[in-house]
Amino acid sequence: MLIMLSLSLSLSLSDYRDSRAFNEKVLLDTGVVECELAIKIGVCGSKPAAAERRASSSSSTREAAQRRLSLSNTAPSTGVVANNNNNTSPITTTTTTTTDDKKMKALFKSGKITPADIVRQTRDLLVLADRPPSTDTKDSKREEKMAELSKNLREMKGILYGNSESEPVADNCAQLTQEFFRENTLRLLIKGLPKLNLEARKDATQVVANLQRQQVHSRLIACDYLEANIDLMDVLVAGYEQTDMALHYGAMLRECIRHQSVAKYVLESPHMKKFFDYIQYPNFDIAADAAATFKELLTRHKSTVAEFLSKNYDWFFAEFNSKLLESSNYITRRQAIKLLGDILLDRSNSAVMTRYVSSRDNLRILMNLLRESSKSIQIEAFHVFKLFAANQNKPPDIVSILVANRSKLLRLFAEFKLDKEDEAFELDKAKVVKEIVSLEPRDRQ
Repeated sequence: MLIMLSLSLSLSLSDYRDSRAFNEKVLLDTGVVECELAIKIGVCGSKPAAAERRASSSSSTREAAQRRLSLSNTAPSTGVVANNNNNTSPITTTTTTTTDDKKMKALFKSGKITPADIVRQTRDLLVLADRPPSTDTKDSKREEKMAELSKNLREMKGILYGNSESEPVADNCAQLTQEFFRENTLRLLIKGLPKLNLEARKDATQVVANLQRQQVHSRLIACDYLEANIDLMDVLVAGYEQTDMALHYGAMLRECIRHQSVAKYVLESPHMKKFFDYIQYPNFDIAADAAATFKELLTRHKSTVAEFLSKNYDWFFAEFNSKLLESSNYITRRQAIKLLGDILLDRSNSAVMTRYVSSRDNLRILMNLLRESSKSIQIEAFHVFKLFAANQNKPPDIVSILVANRSKLLRLFAEFKLDKEDEAFELDKAKVVKEIVSLEPRDRQ
């Protein structure tokens, strides 16, 4: 009996062990199958719910499933992902290359340079260009460097002005400006300008022009640099004497004299007298450019101009009258009489105006300009002449000239009409006529 009981118990334990082993195998295989299925549908990031619930009955089964799942996650595989429309599209379960990764790679990509780097490279290339050609340096190598310099200038212009696709970036402009004026890049560029090709000269001119307006921390650092290197203005003014460079240097000069301290230097320098000759150059483009700079010097900074004219009245207007107003060149006369009106009609120059309209020589010149065949010159001359007539403290010799020529003047003004009606002009003309009619001769003092 005991033997039969023992045998029955042994068989039961054996069956139990076989049954348990079978169940563990089934659970393990089921977990693996479900894990593989989870991988195929793209959700293998966590343990399958079914496998987790069944594996809870056995620690060995759970560990085995985890090991297999870990191996499955590390191995890249291509599966399919289902969308809301039950369509499928192939994806790769390995997604380490993200958009952010691409941005970071682009940020640190070799060859990417900053605006400051471009300026530094440009400065080095300008130093190289300034050196005399070496016998050891091949012409092709030097040409390559000059081409690189031209490219840098073009890139600098693009940063400062933007392009058709994007506006300038303020931070990039500030970086470029700071580095440009940190060292003598401007001096090197001005000095090396003749060695550049035409397009590079144009780009360089536009870069210099733009930099005069760039503010860094609310300050025009270009002005600080120019005040410390004011001799560069001598180079730019003298540039009008170089036919190939005159327009480039002239454009740079006009932008530099936007700074009042720089304009004051040029006004008070010996170069100022040279403009009376530059304006009469036979080359029309150079003469017109010099005239534009001359006008900018005499009209932009009111207080500085008034001070200059007061201190230099005699020689300045002697040159102005003889070389410009009485020039044989029609364009020169027309530009000069227009500029004279702008100067004298400015309130800041009231003291200069009073002195000018008290001179009989000046009156004689203006009366001759009133007789010009050009309507443009006549109109501009009238705007200056009316100041002589409106002066309530006319010197006796001025009154005598006006009285002696009264009939001629009245006849001239009667026929003097504009192509288009202008009420202000007609009103001014009526006042001048009335003043001339009322004049009485005075004894000269």
